[in-house]
Amino acid sequence: MKGIFEIFTKFFVLGCTSFGGPAAHIGYFQQAFVQKHKWLSQQEFGNLVALSQFLPGPSSSQVGFAIGCHRGGVLGGFAAFLAFTLPSVVLMLLLFFVGSEFANTISFKGVVYGLKLLAVVVVADAIATMAKSFCHRLWQKGMALVVAIILIFSPFAGTQFILLAGAAIIGHLFFTNPSVIGSEQASYAKTNKPVHQLNWLVFSLFIVLLLGGIFITGGNAVVQLIKDFYVAGSLVFGGGHVVLPLLQESVAATMGQNEFLTGYAAAQAVPGPMFTLATYLGANILSTSPVLGAVIATVAIFLPGFLLIIAFQPVWQQYAANPKISGALTAVNAAVVGLLISAFYQPVLSSAINGWLDGLLAIIGIILLRIIKVPVLTLVLSFGALGVLMVQTIY
Repeated sequence: MKGIFEIFTKFFVLGCTSFGGPAAHIGYFQQAFVQKHKWLSQQEFGNLVALSQFLPGPSSSQVGFAIGCHRGGVLGGFAAFLAFTLPSVVLMLLLFFVGSEFANTISFKGVVYGLKLLAVVVVADAIATMAKSFCHRLWQKGMALVVAIILIFSPFAGTQFILLAGAAIIGHLFFTNPSVIGSEQASYAKTNKPVHQLNWLVFSLFIVLLLGGIFITGGNAVVQLIKDFYVAGSLVFGGGHVVLPLLQESVAATMGQNEFLTGYAAAQAVPGPMFTLATYLGANILSTSPVLGAVIATVAIFLPGFLLIIAFQPVWQQYAANPKISGALTAVNAAVVGLLISAFYQPVLSSAINGWLDGLLAIIGIILLRIIKVPVLTLVLSFGALGVLMVQTIY
């Protein structure tokens, strides 16, 4: 239990301070669990990020869940999810009960303003660190650059999946030499590690629940809530922004467009995963029992992504050590760097930098983090306080 408590506390701190969306969350995870706590290597972290990009579901939350599983088994994964998601869930429920006045306070706007700037710093640091590990050859740098450019001009989830699949094919065909993936994976492949299989029981559960949600009609409000949010979580690639049209189609008519857009805006303003939009929507839809509705919708939308991680994570790590497909995963890791670069441009950079002063503060933050090695938590407190001061001068 001590290990589970450690996982919970580390992720809870991140859940309270991780503003900026999926790309920023991956940056925070890389800082905390690769560089600081050394729970996993850079290569293992890159493989988990690549896996989350291939599977439907909330990508950054899946990475966090996978890190928890890596550290403490499935129980550790759920401890990581609960801790990282709980602050956002509480804030979204608070918004439902007190109204939009909470999100419109100057102090809250100031904290969000400052921590959006910090997200620029953290994502930039993650890109630099991951590029150093996964793009040290010319073809890897070229692949990351091409992926970033395409996604900047065509920022769609379908494009992202096609690029990752294309990178895997190119890597498999032209870069299958195991030496390109580094000594860690090559040595892993030579050891007598147990052979893992896809967890067919968990994968079958995912499929059965999805088919049930799609084809079974009728049921009371609770059943409908579970079906709508489980199906949305099963079909979305990329993160919270992508889930918007799926949920809008299925639930916006039930609760009204204004309430739906209020929840979507608030989900972008609070720390943690944007999928906690489901918390606010569930409370509105099941307004007679809002806490129950919030919990059901939140669990339902996250569950499919986590079932897929449990099913695929063991074989994915095993594949990462197989020389026959090492080239494919090497190329995918390079492409993931491109994904981060595109996400850094839009929405992290575009939403946080609104003038020369913002740019200067972000550069100072990068220097403090990468060169002076100021702890991330210190930067979180400093940028949050700075944001409050800056917003107060505006208003």
